[in-house]
Amino acid sequence: MSAARAGTADGAGDERRDPLRVGLIGYGGAGRGIHARLVRQAGQRVVAVVTRGRAAQVHQDWPGAHVVPDVDGLLERRDELDLVVVASPTGAHVEHVTAALDAGLHVLVDKPLATTADDAAALVARADGRLTVFQNRRWDPEQLALVDLIGRGALGEVHRFERRWERYRPQPQDRWKENDPVGGGLLLDLGAHLVDSAVQLFGPVREVYAELAARTTPAVDDVFLALRHESGVLAHLQAGSLVGAPGPRTRVLGTAGAYLVTAYEGEPTPFAVLDDAYEEGRRPGEPVHEGWLVTGAERRPVPAPTGGHHDVYPLVARWVRGRAPVPVDPADAVVTARVLDAARVSADERRVVTLA
Repeated sequence: MSAARAGTADGAGDERRDPLRVGLIGYGGAGRGIHARLVRQAGQRVVAVVTRGRAAQVHQDWPGAHVVPDVDGLLERRDELDLVVVASPTGAHVEHVTAALDAGLHVLVDKPLATTADDAAALVARADGRLTVFQNRRWDPEQLALVDLIGRGALGEVHRFERRWERYRPQPQDRWKENDPVGGGLLLDLGAHLVDSAVQLFGPVREVYAELAARTTPAVDDVFLALRHESGVLAHLQAGSLVGAPGPRTRVLGTAGAYLVTAYEGEPTPFAVLDDAYEEGRRPGEPVHEGWLVTGAERRPVPAPTGGHHDVYPLVARWVRGRAPVPVDPADAVVTARVLDAARVSADERRVVTLA
């Protein structure tokens, strides 16, 4: 059984004294809302941004940063950049990553790396060690806690892993992720996180069964994946936009007990309201925790782990400077893409797909 650890940002002070100069492709929900925020938190600098409609936001957030209308304009400033962050729509990842790599730059690309495994593998082959993928959910508290619990055998032999990313949003938003049937949809978006988490914890996938539907949008918005890992663990992964009663966020079953998380980023699910035994709020005297170890009627709070998403960019900086290994091996993203490709085949043909 595999339980690879996410890195922590030891030595981050060196990177603050020598901050990365970041070029950012895209300044929407991912570019501004996630990447730019984490860049600032790590003491690094956005010096150029590709955007056609958000120049005022860039100038407000990063006075002195250059705003350019396309990737060619960004790469004309390659001598001013240490890292290119690709936060454009998924369907443009191959084009944008290829251009940045060919310019000789290090690249951090938002997940998924590409829409197919073949395209993802071609990018990795081209990268020559200058590519990593933003699988930031490896640094979620529940994932860090699980890596620790499994690593020290606290659950015994694990036989089932469940994770849900569910919400009730019957009225879709007007954004590319929900309207692009090729690069959008929850399979490529949240599915890439779910599969990466399962593989990080339990190793290679042998069999894939999937049920996919587009219920409220042109792109897939209802995902169920059943993965059988070579380790013997069965993973059930779900993502949906039309789920009026979301289930527990994470449930892991082992011979020595279970790990249970019923809230997501501090927001309780209806499951937490319906079952007071697993309500996420702390009882008097309980420490800050991240879910519970549960054995029947007994529950023990799991101490909240150190680390989080704020560790990602310091680790990226150390990698770019040659001081540390790549934070996320892009070959892992190819593995994830092969599972997602198999999921499409499984759903289309209504069968279990075996991976070589």
